[in-house]
Amino acid sequence: MNEISKIAPVAIWENFQKLCDTPRPSTKEEAVLQLLEKMADAKGFAHFRDSGSNLVITVPAKPGYEDRKMVILQAHVDMVTQANSGSSHNFDTDPIRMVMNGEWITADNTTLGADNGIGAAAMMGFMTEDGLEHGPLELLFTVDEERGLTGAMNLEPGRLKGDILLNLDTEDEYELCVGCAGGGDLVATFNYAPVAVDAGFVARDIALTGLKGGHSGIDIILGLGNANKLMARFLRTAIRDLGAQIVTINAGTARNAIPRESFASVVLPADQASAFNTTLAAFGAAVKDEIGAIEPNFNIAAKDADLPSTAMSASDSQKFNNACVGAPNGVQAMSTSVEGVVETSINLAIIKLANGKADVTLSARSSINSARDSIREAATAVFENIGATVTWGDAYPGWKPDADSEAVKMMMAVHRDMFGKDPEIRVIHAGLECGVLGSKYPHWDMVSFGPTIKRAHSPDECVHVPSVTRFWDYLLAALKSIPAKA
Repeated sequence: MNEISKIAPVAIWENFQKLCDTPRPSTKEEAVLQLLEKMADAKGFAHFRDSGSNLVITVPAKPGYEDRKMVILQAHVDMVTQANSGSSHNFDTDPIRMVMNGEWITADNTTLGADNGIGAAAMMGFMTEDGLEHGPLELLFTVDEERGLTGAMNLEPGRLKGDILLNLDTEDEYELCVGCAGGGDLVATFNYAPVAVDAGFVARDIALTGLKGGHSGIDIILGLGNANKLMARFLRTAIRDLGAQIVTINAGTARNAIPRESFASVVLPADQASAFNTTLAAFGAAVKDEIGAIEPNFNIAAKDADLPSTAMSASDSQKFNNACVGAPNGVQAMSTSVEGVVETSINLAIIKLANGKADVTLSARSSINSARDSIREAATAVFENIGATVTWGDAYPGWKPDADSEAVKMMMAVHRDMFGKDPEIRVIHAGLECGVLGSKYPHWDMVSFGPTIKRAHSPDECVHVPSVTRFWDYLLAALKSIPAKA
């Protein structure tokens, strides 16, 4: 283990190192689940996996705390897997390499997995540290959260016994989250017949890079650049004015990440090559003028490529790209009940186009179910208008806030005692598992909190070390304050 694993509190950082050493992409969590089961067995703690592959470990109360309400500590074990272009990192086999940068820890050109690895590591601390004071605990490790809350969606009702759920998956300290948005995805599939490329054409590979990316719920309000929308905007001009035809598009890697990069290959008449370069330079300058303050590293460049034998036809290129240009993206409505909170948004997340098939993935969020489905209908209409087949993924519910619950009041009182101020009570636009979990166990009193994590879901993800210390101390103090059973 490296020096980071020795940072205080060791209960978190030593366990987070174990998680970084264990590959855990969404749907590939078996290794980390086995690690957790071995830890539980070493302590003699009972555990089971439910039919949704979620792992529950029971930790008995410490002497003197047996009468307390049972608390469920909950985090997901999977992580978003994004790497900078040029990285050779294999998320299925390679450990995450942590890097210390002042008070922050990040990873070496990949996502760090602090979302939700820090929360999971804190839960592991209750299996590795013997002197902690708490009542009876259930440690609920869910799977496949990042791909679609699948573990939470498949959680078996009736098997957990706890009363209060503390979700450890929010990303700003001094805040308590008491509500979140629901969401749902859609995938538009457009099939096309490739056509032969004219011998008088040339090929260009286009790389749009340098955007920040980020969480499509938490960061959508920031106005960050979306690589898919920007590439589609440039291609519209190249197709309409220069006769370009699309060969391939490869952009975006996760439905819940704002795409940072887009790579496209096109062909165009050789006599338009000079105009193409001029148009590309003008487009890059215009975008930098528009969003350079928030996206200072934006870049778009092209290079010569080998001429392919086939491409998308001119008419299909225009038809498909126009749909990408016209598809809704970004913030659609702000909440009328909670100031400063996004109510409804949609993220044009992934475009994969090659060899006669194009798939476009969009992810919608809203605290109002009907608004969530309305924006999905709008996106569906755009792609159905070009003859694409659109499939909706299962929607997941939001979490209705209750700022006056017993658990919230208890957490506020502990926060006030520890930090000398009230926490900010928040409803977030991200899709926390609490909405789904609460639909399975309606009696649970739920609160979500965590340390400060920035730029989750991107290779710039980082976690603030001092905030992790305060998060751990706050969690321990909260567990000592859990009320007795009625």
